[in-house]
Amino acid sequence: MMKKVSAEDTVKTSVKEDQTSFGFDNSLPNLPIKTILAMTFGCIGVNMAFTLQGSQMSRITQTIGVNPNSLGWFFLLPPLLGMFVQPLLGKYSDSTWTRWGRRIPYLLVGAPITVIVMIMLPFTGSFGFGYGSMTAMVYAAIAIALMDLFSNVCLAPYKMLAGDMVNEKQKNLAWSWQQVFGYAGGILAALLPYILTKVGIANTASKGQVPATVIWAYLIGAVMLLVTSLVTIFNVHEYDPKTYAKYHKINESKQKVTPSLWKLLKTAPRSFWELAIVQLFSWIGIMYTWTYATGAMANNIWNTTNPASSGFQAAGNWYGVMTAFYSVAALLWGLFYAKTKATQRKFWYSFGLFADAISIIIVATTHNQWVALIAFALYGIGNFTINTLPYTMLTTSLDGRNNGSYLGLFNIAVCLPQIIGSLASFTIFPLVGNSQSMMMIIGFVAMVIGGFSVAIVHEGK
Repeated sequence: MMKKVSAEDTVKTSVKEDQTSFGFDNSLPNLPIKTILAMTFGCIGVNMAFTLQGSQMSRITQTIGVNPNSLGWFFLLPPLLGMFVQPLLGKYSDSTWTRWGRRIPYLLVGAPITVIVMIMLPFTGSFGFGYGSMTAMVYAAIAIALMDLFSNVCLAPYKMLAGDMVNEKQKNLAWSWQQVFGYAGGILAALLPYILTKVGIANTASKGQVPATVIWAYLIGAVMLLVTSLVTIFNVHEYDPKTYAKYHKINESKQKVTPSLWKLLKTAPRSFWELAIVQLFSWIGIMYTWTYATGAMANNIWNTTNPASSGFQAAGNWYGVMTAFYSVAALLWGLFYAKTKATQRKFWYSFGLFADAISIIIVATTHNQWVALIAFALYGIGNFTINTLPYTMLTTSLDGRNNGSYLGLFNIAVCLPQIIGSLASFTIFPLVGNSQSMMMIIGFVAMVIGGFSVAIVHEGK
């Protein structure tokens, strides 16, 4: 386990030379590399949870008997909960000053609950509910919603720690490392069903039951989430109120009083709303890829729409491999992006969204599994971009007083597009002939619009 690193250790670091780095106020000190390492390491386990959700949810739900036209319901509850929980988590963590800090306590609670839900979820088809039964559907919907909810509770502290403690000079590095560790976990999570199949664990099961490969993947992911979260919990010390106020140039007595979320929304920086527009289109593109890629590839490449068939399950495994592949691409891209200039963020934001769009249209239409795999390298660039650039640009526009609240409110810009996309799918899916490929093409169009929308964003205070 890494040596405990206190943020106080950095007090003596000179900040004068960084006061105007990149044209932004930069009163926070440079952090030691080991501190940034400690505050980003836990993203390994958190992203294993998200990756298993993104790569296996469509497979699990269709395996237990969900009609593809009803998939939107299962992707509706998580963002709906996230819209309410994330802003509240941000608001209350802004004023939660304890001996553990103000962000870490939420990770301390969220990680164990997420582990429990990850153990529950893959057994959806194992309790004798019956193929396509309402009981199985309700159980799956609740488990999926809880997993997404508490995975976000685990992820939020990492984003907020970066906003609280990292200066402009090191911001690209810190956010990139979050993604690099995250994608390392994502690679493992996405490959697990494929690897487990290769070592002899059954990749098919009785009708309505989730294969053992998926069950074991979730169990391994749960253990990794717990272990990596504990490493961060026990090795990161946040700034105390006095030090935090000093570095952020705010009144210490006022930082424990958080304005109402409504008031914060009314006084949100301009970039908050501009980035929200970009998020609207880009997250619809992501969601339709999550929801329909397995079914589209099963039909186009394995020539089957039967969830119980070996071909459909092979498509599910291959989508997991593709997820691992895009995670490798994202990891490498993150190492490159960490060295880019802060003044080039808008260019790289647009670049990433257009790369994502190209990958979506290829996967939606190709009849070759290897072409789909290669195309997902571009999806990795886009995924890294969507999970990094908006937050980097938003925190640059904040003054440090209500970072958690604004990051929580900004999560609405992630959740609302998924809700809109889910609700719209009930009408759109029949109109496009129940074609999962066509739903992905609609996601491609949304992503392209998002790429052009970056032009409206204004960064900085």
